[in-house]
Amino acid sequence: MFKTIEETIELINTGKLLHISGNGQLLKKLPKGNWIAGSTEYFMLEGGGAVRNDVLDVDCLDFDEYSFKTYGTETLDKIAGDAYDNGFSILILPFDSGVHIQYAQNAANYENIFTKNIVGWISGFNLESQGESAIAVNGKTGENFTDKAVALHIGLPADKIANINIINIFEADEKSPVITFGKDGFSAETCYIDGKERNLAEYIAENNIDTKLPLVGDYSGAGINVSFKNIANGKVDFYAPVFKGINYGLAKNITDYAAAFEAEIKKISPAETGFTCNCILNFLYGELTGKDFGGFYGPITFGEIAWQLVNQTLVYLNID
Repeated sequence: MFKTIEETIELINTGKLLHISGNGQLLKKLPKGNWIAGSTEYFMLEGGGAVRNDVLDVDCLDFDEYSFKTYGTETLDKIAGDAYDNGFSILILPFDSGVHIQYAQNAANYENIFTKNIVGWISGFNLESQGESAIAVNGKTGENFTDKAVALHIGLPADKIANINIINIFEADEKSPVITFGKDGFSAETCYIDGKERNLAEYIAENNIDTKLPLVGDYSGAGINVSFKNIANGKVDFYAPVFKGINYGLAKNITDYAAAFEAEIKKISPAETGFTCNCILNFLYGELTGKDFGGFYGPITFGEIAWQLVNQTLVYLNID
């Protein structure tokens, strides 16, 4: 729910447990308290998607057992060990930071990462602004970071359980060639198209591929998106890493991006939602300003976390 900075400060001073998103300069003005935050100016709210820099999106979390942690690149792999056995963790990493890159490339190999409920997001900034940096804030200590991650670990009562879910409107086109890569990374020059080595940028240009649609990787039957960031000088950059040994396919074309999202959302009745976020590429490409998200409200982000980093995906966590 949108709050003014004055209203947010009042909530913090009551001791409530909060997850906050908003303009980085506003976040830096908040007092210490029981909260974590990340920077963004894009939101999913009742009444539709919006861009705001004058208010904060504040979620009040009604839980009694919790802890706050800050992680650098050398400690990030401890996150699952710090999480509650029955609970969930909200992790915020600044865009294009060392912790963002490390988590994206290595989280799937962290000990016990898939036995705990880890959700979260990549903080960002207004794409129209100059000189802004993404930040993550540990409200407990009052510290804000461009190069560290913050986490709120929450323990649930014995009669509650957390479930992570995603809404991904993309699937690999059955007509797509199988695309593989010789090494892991956020960029690639060469790849293998049905086993034949090719320059990926040239292949995209020759086949007039719409790079608003992601690659979809087959992760043991689950489709995980890798979004295109930039193509220049024969190199393709991605918003998430590609991995050696994973088969990727070009996503099936979607004629109406917003309608596809609306159709998927209508299939789901939100339960008690502990966390929701959605990708900025969905917001931009789907032209979702002013379009309602059917109860799935929260920050629009530069990357989403459902255990590992995902792209062009709505992530939500229900408490059942």
